[in-house]
Amino acid sequence: MYSKTSLGSDQSSGGRRLSRRGKLIVFAVLGVVLAAAVAFGVWSAVAEDRYGPSANGCVNVQIPNTMGGATVHKCGADAVAFCRTAYVSTDQLSLLGRPQCEQAGLTRVKVSAG
Repeated sequence: MYSKTSLGSDQSSGGRRLSRRGKLIVFAVLGVVLAAAVAFGVWSAVAEDRYGPSANGCVNVQIPNTMGGATVHKCGADAVAFCRTAYVSTDQLSLLGRPQCEQAGLTRVKVSAG
């Protein structure tokens, strides 16, 4: 059965009030959290990408996937080997890698000669 209940004296008055010091602490904590969120937002907007565009003998390939994708990052001899394979294969990774190899300066002629 449903019955109405009356509020006790502690519930009708709104509960305990924060003291001036308690309010100051709450606002200080909220201020720090807000400042951290703003700082993180600014950092994420202006920070340099860990793997920039393919250049100077380094290849970066973005591979789409059902779970978001991945980045393949190769430099030096690894990049040459990756590009050599990309130019002779026809799978998706190879097809995506060819333009990035060109941007990195690792053309078909350069990687097949070495």
